[in-house]
This record gives sequence, structure tokens and C-alpha cells, in this order.
Amino acid sequence: MDAAAINDFQPRAQAALAASPFYELRDLSVKRCQDALLISGRVSSFYYKQLAQEVVRSVCSGIRLINSTEVRPEED
Repeated sequence: MDAAAINDFQPRAQAALAASPFYELRDLSVKRCQDALLISGRVSSFYYKQLAQEVVRSVCSGIRLINSTEVRPEED
């Protein structure tokens, strides 16, 4: 996929995370990284990390995703 197409998908992916009913996903960031989209930020569980990837994939099919979201459980 060419860079222009990836640039078109980036705002769509960011908007999908921002509109998520899961608050933790709303602060994640999606940026273009060469021929892929890079998801980054921090969540409290691997479940949310996977969920973020699936939310982005649902609006950006056919785009390579790199999920570099950091998992850091909340401290008591």
C-alpha cells in the first residue's frame, strides 16, 4: 500500500480509538510508520492492547499494523 493511502487511514484509525467506549483506548496514538500504522501509548492490560489493535484493524483493513502499546498494570 502506498504512503498516501496510509495517510488517509491514519485519521480514521485515530478517530476510531477516540470514539471507543473503553476510556483507555482514547489516549492511544496512531501514526504512520513507513508502510504501516503504529499504535502507541499505555494501557493497563493485554486485553486492551489487543482490543486497540482490533479497533484499528476494523477501520483499516489491508494496512499493516505495528502495535507498540505498552502494558502497565495500574498501581494500587
